[in-house]
Amino acid sequence: MRSGDFSDFLRELKEKNSIAEVIGSYISLERRGYQYWACCPFHHEKTPSFAVNAADNYYHCFGCGASGDVITFVKEYENCDFMQAVHILADRVKMEVPALDDRSAEEAAEKKKKRDRLHALMKDAARFYLNNLRSGRADEYLSYLEKRKITPSTARKFGLGASLDYQSLPAHLLAQGYTREECLESGACGKTEEGRIFDSLGGRLIIPVIDQFDEVIAFGGRLMKPADRAKYKNTRETEIFSKSRTLYNINLLKKEKRAGGLPYIVMLEGYFDVISLYQAGFRNVVASMGTSLTKEQARLCKRYSDTVLISYDGDAAGQSANLRGLKLLEDEGVKLRVVPLPEGLDPDDVITKKGPEAYKDCLDRAMPLIDYRLLSVRRGYDLSRSEEKREFVREALAVVREAESETEKEELLKRIAAEADVSYSALQSDLDRLPSQKEAEKKEPPKKETEKDRERVAMRFVLAACLFSKPYALGFDPAGVGYPDPVLRAIADYISAARKEGKVRPSGVFEVVDDGEKELSEVLNLDSGENLDGEGAERYFRDCVNILEEGRISALYAAARERLNGDLTQEERRKVLAEISEYSKQLKKVRNGGKI
Repeated sequence: MRSGDFSDFLRELKEKNSIAEVIGSYISLERRGYQYWACCPFHHEKTPSFAVNAADNYYHCFGCGASGDVITFVKEYENCDFMQAVHILADRVKMEVPALDDRSAEEAAEKKKKRDRLHALMKDAARFYLNNLRSGRADEYLSYLEKRKITPSTARKFGLGASLDYQSLPAHLLAQGYTREECLESGACGKTEEGRIFDSLGGRLIIPVIDQFDEVIAFGGRLMKPADRAKYKNTRETEIFSKSRTLYNINLLKKEKRAGGLPYIVMLEGYFDVISLYQAGFRNVVASMGTSLTKEQARLCKRYSDTVLISYDGDAAGQSANLRGLKLLEDEGVKLRVVPLPEGLDPDDVITKKGPEAYKDCLDRAMPLIDYRLLSVRRGYDLSRSEEKREFVREALAVVREAESETEKEELLKRIAAEADVSYSALQSDLDRLPSQKEAEKKEPPKKETEKDRERVAMRFVLAACLFSKPYALGFDPAGVGYPDPVLRAIADYISAARKEGKVRPSGVFEVVDDGEKELSEVLNLDSGENLDGEGAERYFRDCVNILEEGRISALYAAARERLNGDLTQEERRKVLAEISEYSKQLKKVRNGGKI
């Protein structure tokens, strides 16, 4: 298929997939006038600023600037690439994705082929490991699972396997027809200095990492014997695996979500915490695989539930170290609570030593993040020592300062007063003397608007009026303006070209400008309220055109004055002076509001 034909396919795909229906299947939308509104799924907000324009088939958040068409939304929300989003939408409306044959299409097809090969390789590797576990040669691995009380059915559910040595896996994969390069690119294999390939997780119990599309994308491995190496190891990041964008068990969590609503998600640290809890009946569990949470993981969580219970190890130092990442969840609008565990125990320990009911009791005692932060501060000090008591109070007040309400501050202060045996009034006085976070942040003085700023604002308004085909803008060609920014220039060129084809589609701009570009966001922000409508908008449009015309003539005037400094003949000098005189007249006319 030629690129033009593929463009036609994409246009039809977008037309058949109503953006309001698609986005409405992921988040709740409320119709207001010609647009649908919601709280943005890509950043935390309490007042909806995420607008879906069903008529023009695009979305835009007036808060964070996220914008795009229906393909962009699926790509961002599902955490997948462009072609995966295309296939999701094509399946939705029973369209077949055509094959491509031009150069760019060949590159896309080659990339997809490569990803498909890596997925197939990882699936074959997972089967190989699984068969090893059942081969009769993995008694040590089976004994370990039995020791951890992992049943055979649970092991099969999670696809657990065994790497018995360093050479069997690469030999098996090569025999299956995979190349050395594919074995290395998958991350399943590594290479020695001499060039020999080997199993990256040789001698370990294998835990497949499966994404939300049920594809094996990586492996985790646990050593069977004590060694001077890390107990747990993951295969490296690859074309199909990014640790920061992945949550362990997201595949089974997605199935739970489809089967019914998830009141909350339990976020754990390790593989076996998830496996043990899942076996015990806690199906809404995922793991961050031992790392601090990332923004992408926080967004992934929010797609499945608005509430996340954090259940990391009961070691105080370990839990405190992970508090940094938890703020990301709150920033994404997730209701966050932290599960207190008995000191020194992890979730798996609670299940195996005390039983599921004991862990359920821990979940029931989950507390807000600020309460848990205060608890973590308290665990670090011996309050029988005066110096440590004073340090505890200082650190605790810094936590209380961040409370959202005065009621919450009062409650926390009372708790500190009781624990530290100090008066409430003294704590309140100390808190009042602390600068608020906003006061503590240095504010930069507002920048004075320059002529270039004024012109850029005018360019944005003119482009917005043309992009949304306002009647007063139809006679103006935005491509004739000299744009300093390539994004603004691309928008203008798109409008000019689309007019020649018969119609400007606002959503079409995403085909020539990457979503998320600041200048595109600024242009789209103008499509709200009465910004582009009414007599005031029409007058402002004319003012903006005059500003741009003034800028254009001023640039010509300055260039002519500069030429006067050169080595000119008398005739050339006379012509330049005539140009300067004409430009001067034009500037005067524009500044007086005259028509150009």
